[in-house]
Amino acid sequence: MRDLDHLEDLLSEPSEGVIDTCRRLDGDVLVLGVGGKMGPSLSRMMRRASDAAGAKRRIIGVSRFAGGTSRLQRQLNDWGIETIACDLLDQAALDRLPDTPNVVYMTGMKFGTTGQQSLTWAMNGFLPSIVCQRFSRSRIVAFSSGNIYAMSAVCSGGPTEGVDTAPVGEYGMSVLARERMFEHFSRTLKIPVTLLRLNYAVEMRYGVLVDLATKVWRGQPIDVSMGVFNVIWQGDANAQAIQSFDHVASPPRVLNITGPETLSVRALAEAFGRAMGKQPAIVGTEAATALLNNAQLSHRLFGYPRVPIQQVVEWTAEWVMKGGVNLDRPTHFETRDGRF
Repeated sequence: MRDLDHLEDLLSEPSEGVIDTCRRLDGDVLVLGVGGKMGPSLSRMMRRASDAAGAKRRIIGVSRFAGGTSRLQRQLNDWGIETIACDLLDQAALDRLPDTPNVVYMTGMKFGTTGQQSLTWAMNGFLPSIVCQRFSRSRIVAFSSGNIYAMSAVCSGGPTEGVDTAPVGEYGMSVLARERMFEHFSRTLKIPVTLLRLNYAVEMRYGVLVDLATKVWRGQPIDVSMGVFNVIWQGDANAQAIQSFDHVASPPRVLNITGPETLSVRALAEAFGRAMGKQPAIVGTEAATALLNNAQLSHRLFGYPRVPIQQVVEWTAEWVMKGGVNLDRPTHFETRDGRF
């Protein structure tokens, strides 16, 4: 991984499947919450895939973009993505957004939930209802989270889409509220929707692997009580999200999005330690359960991730050792009580 530009190129590189989807898709695309961790690269992938498919469409990214014309806005504009500054909780501002036949819903709140519970519920439970009413004639791909599942046995492979939801903590419950609002309005207004339960997208600047590698590099303790997890390279998560426009339905189609492996925190810490010449500071003991996600269905629909986990581990170790950009936004993946 040479530098930040190389990373951005890889994260937004469309697969043939994404190009095919963009060739079939009719109309412009509105990305709500484009300013988040995944929004810029997903929007750029949609732009690149649409251009490769010869599909003339607008890709429009919506976020608060605090502080006037931000650096992110300029970057998105340079990539051929239009931008609109908007507080989506402002009904009048939401109503002014352009009508588009395709909407990617990426907005939500996780970190900082504790102490801001009311805002969390407004963002995760109330906002989807007014977005559905505003874009009742659109196709909607909406990001959800595997946090709506209960903890699973570490050897179980994780819950599939048909497993009953049982979230732990207010964040997980508010995500379930998000899904229920999309389900309600999809049924009553006949909105074609796909719900994406994601665990966890990773790249060089943030994610579970960055958290682990950084702790190993700095000699910080690594709690292994949440002993295993799933991840997927963010570029592959972007690709599967875009291709899920082919699977929108009413009532909503639910898809788990993650990699095929159940990864050991201890084994990965030790792998980073070998790569870095460090001895990981392991603390705690692995619990019998963990927050997991079984994505066999999405793998059948879209294929396995293009970037294997071993490659991501190698890139992450190199990036952390050379002091690459870090968003300094810990995932708190080790949290077991649902308090973020």
